Amino acid sequence: MSDSQTSFSDSDSASVGAIDQNVRRTQRSGSGSQTLAPDLPRRWHDVFWLGIFLLHLIGLGLALAVLGLNRFKKSDRFNIDRFTPGASGNNSGLTEDYWPMHALAGGVGTVLGWTWLLLLGSRANQMMKISVHILTTYLAVISVLCFWCEQFFWGVAFAIGAALQFLYVISVIDRLPFTMLVLQKAVNMVWSLPEVMRVAYAFMLVMLLWMGIWSFGAAGVVASSMEDGGRWWLLVVLSVSLFWTGAVLCNTVHVIVSGMVFLVLIHGGREAASMPPNTLVKSLRYAMTTSFGSICYGSLFTAAIRTLRWEIRGLRSKIGRNECLLCCVDFMFHLVETLVRFFNKYAYVQIAVYGKSFNHSARDAWELFQSTGVEALVAYDCSGAVLLMGTLLSGLITGTCSAVWTYIKWSDRVIMIGSTAMLMGMVLVGVAMVVVESAVTSIYICYAEDPLLIRRWDAEFFDQLSETLHQRLQYRSDRARQVLTQNRFDSHMQETITV
Repeated sequence: MSDSQTSFSDSDSASVGAIDQNVRRTQRSGSGSQTLAPDLPRRWHDVFWLGIFLLHLIGLGLALAVLGLNRFKKSDRFNIDRFTPGASGNNSGLTEDYWPMHALAGGVGTVLGWTWLLLLGSRANQMMKISVHILTTYLAVISVLCFWCEQFFWGVAFAIGAALQFLYVISVIDRLPFTMLVLQKAVNMVWSLPEVMRVAYAFMLVMLLWMGIWSFGAAGVVASSMEDGGRWWLLVVLSVSLFWTGAVLCNTVHVIVSGMVFLVLIHGGREAASMPPNTLVKSLRYAMTTSFGSICYGSLFTAAIRTLRWEIRGLRSKIGRNECLLCCVDFMFHLVETLVRFFNKYAYVQIAVYGKSFNHSARDAWELFQSTGVEALVAYDCSGAVLLMGTLLSGLITGTCSAVWTYIKWSDRVIMIGSTAMLMGMVLVGVAMVVVESAVTSIYICYAEDPLLIRRWDAEFFDQLSETLHQRLQYRSDRARQVLTQNRFDSHMQETITV
């Protein structure tokens, strides 16, 4: 019982302390002027992971060229079939038979990504709401189509995805108004910086060029004469590589945009006299040189850990009073929370502004949130999940377009091409979505470092953030009080039964 009292008092005092600290830090700034550290030369960080990524890129590029050329206009040009036992030429084809389907995926994904960027300024809220509410229906429709095509495994997989999406939206429906508010403010910020939009367009073109090489090799794998199991294993390896490469490019944009947004908030606007010159060029240079190793390192783990954290949080909130299951999930939750301290998306703002290593940046960002209480606000916000829904929906649309064309010509290759096309669409649209996510992370970091920065930028938004933060901290205190009361009651009942 004493442990429960200690837990309650710690939680309550932490909540009050966080509010008081935010108030003091807001009041202390006076005029709100902020200065950054001098523009000193930056050290290179996480160079090992930079080397691993570059070696992976070179090695995979050569492998993709060989796989594509092996069946380009000539079957088994390099006599690779002799290394694939059980290969059969009955279902084989040529690279150029399947490459156009991937080209279609690249085109559709690029159009969808550019559409997101173009409509962000005027239709952002409507597009986000469409993504949230249409994704469940779209997943259900694809599930039905898979069953109709006798693809039972994929039909069940998409049906489970539709159910999980529906349950997630229901569980966070009360958070969506606040999430949409934050996203709209982030969109307004990036829309006022046309240079960061041009960076997103440029990186999307770079990603499209790499996808041309990647899809050439993937088409060669689909056209190969090896058994389906071998094709799938190769496609999984290629997909993991594409995911990492896409994540590196997305997070490079993340660092560039975060640096710009942070400087705009720090200096009170892009036209401020204190705004340093050539900020975009400096952010781009840092992202592509001294900080690129940190970006490669974080891109390999951050997305997976963040997704796992969302799932465990959702499961933890629905367990109820099953103590055995709750104990197991709590163990997983605390394990993931420990990982989040070293792998989180807010690290990229610290990398952009201060040039730290990835783990150092992630740890500092998380400790900043916890010491100021802003972690409660970050946990309440669903902007990352909403943007992911838009990315998934765009990927599904891209995959559907390629799958329909493939079904007309080669019905036995629909799932292979449809799944890889979906990944291509998600990566391309992700480059567009990360612009908004970068602004969101920068807003939260600035709010945690000095709330006055947000008040100077948008006083009404500052009031809404502060009110929501107070409500979330109060909610945590009330919840701790309920847990304490329940523990006392259980302890009393146990003592009564014992007597």
